Amino acid sequence: MSEAAELKPQIKQMIVERLFLEVEPEQISDEENLMEAYDIDSVNLFEIVVGLEEVFDVSLEDADFSLETFSTVNNIADYILQNRG
Repeated sequence: MSEAAELKPQIKQMIVERLFLEVEPEQISDEENLMEAYDIDSVNLFEIVVGLEEVFDVSLEDADFSLETFSTVNNIADYILQNRG
């Protein structure tokens, strides 16, 4: 199993817990637009970023902060793999 494949269930679990979503983590598609599918706003996005920093030991630089980076589980996994401490 690839590193990204191992990260994705953890990412989904963290998103569900942080945002109190009423879905099971495995119901989140790797490629769906999280902002649209779960009505994520800037406050929710901040919660996701804090969760990523805590759970995956990544530090988000201001230059990296974009909706595209966090729009899908795949994009989040790629970001973690490229920026892990």
